[in-house]
Amino acid sequence: MQPISLYIHFPWCIKKCPYCDFNSHAVKGSFPENQYISALLRDLQNDIEHFLLDRPVQSIFLGGGTPSLFSPKALERLFIGIRQRIPVKSNAEITLEANPGTFESQKFAEYREIGINRLSIGIQSFNDKFLQKLGRVHSAEEALRAGEIAHQAGFDNFNLDLMFGLPGSSASDSEYDIKTAISIEPKHLSFYQLTLEPNTYFYKHPPKLPADDRIFKFQQNGQKYLQKAGYDQYEISAFAKDNFQCRHNLNYWQFGDYLGIGAGAHGKITLSRPEQIIRTNKPKHPEQYLKDPEKGAHRNVLVAELALEFMMNHLRLKTGFSIDDFITTTGLPFSNIEAKLGKLIQQDLIIKKAQYYQCSERGWNFLDDILEYFVLDN
Repeated sequence: MQPISLYIHFPWCIKKCPYCDFNSHAVKGSFPENQYISALLRDLQNDIEHFLLDRPVQSIFLGGGTPSLFSPKALERLFIGIRQRIPVKSNAEITLEANPGTFESQKFAEYREIGINRLSIGIQSFNDKFLQKLGRVHSAEEALRAGEIAHQAGFDNFNLDLMFGLPGSSASDSEYDIKTAISIEPKHLSFYQLTLEPNTYFYKHPPKLPADDRIFKFQQNGQKYLQKAGYDQYEISAFAKDNFQCRHNLNYWQFGDYLGIGAGAHGKITLSRPEQIIRTNKPKHPEQYLKDPEKGAHRNVLVAELALEFMMNHLRLKTGFSIDDFITTTGLPFSNIEAKLGKLIQQDLIIKKAQYYQCSERGWNFLDDILEYFVLDN
């Protein structure tokens, strides 16, 4: 059996950002740190027993919310409990999402000591004006300091999150953010457009964004700067130095299996192909989750949905996918998608390069149109 990944959701943050549609809740005073760690371990144990899992974990991702609100001592207890329940590979990638406003030198050195070997730092911008518009709790100075602390704490592998297309921003603003991020020397950069998602404050009260053609120009310019600085674009919004692609996210995009524990976490487990590919989800509200973390639901992905789910993930990757990738991960015959791929090639939305099918340069900008081909007729 192939290794799996483990996603762990931490639902608390200092403040809910107006653009955020993740399952996050602003901390009001204290939060039940130890109780939540206990709930996570109960949740994990239940999944292992339910799915009879003994597959080794290849990556762990602590996301949120703001996982860096949790103390190193609490996370150490969590890691010990995980290893007592399921094998973890000795070279597993273990990522902690962190808010620059929570960075302290000693704290992050301790994170490194307990086995966290990768950070993902939510910068978004290095301009105080835009950070305020985005409702971020950190300043530009704290963003720069976070990169410095990450290096000092021994993290030679960390990601910086950057947004473009911010309210009132110009090409020079976006260029400044990119150049500043590059100067910090992260091994990985996530560079993505601000989108107004349903159920967010910005969706209900939309800020005035730059015109679409200008936003597209911001994106193109940023991609050029990153490529020139040695960051390879391997996914729609992900850029990395050689051998520093995010292994955890690659597993998602390759339609791999992963456990999801924590409030509102989702998972995917393959028991047999194509009939028993299972999606899981856990109670969303922290109070509900703490009360009964084993109460999560799961459903079999319909065989008719598999081609779309596969494409939604694999086509995010520059490398695309091979015929063998499709057959191995879905259990479906290639004839299931062959004719549709042929039509997309004729429209110059998909290209075939060696044995791989991948988005053309044009196709990357019309991915939703490509996916429409694989949506069920009904």
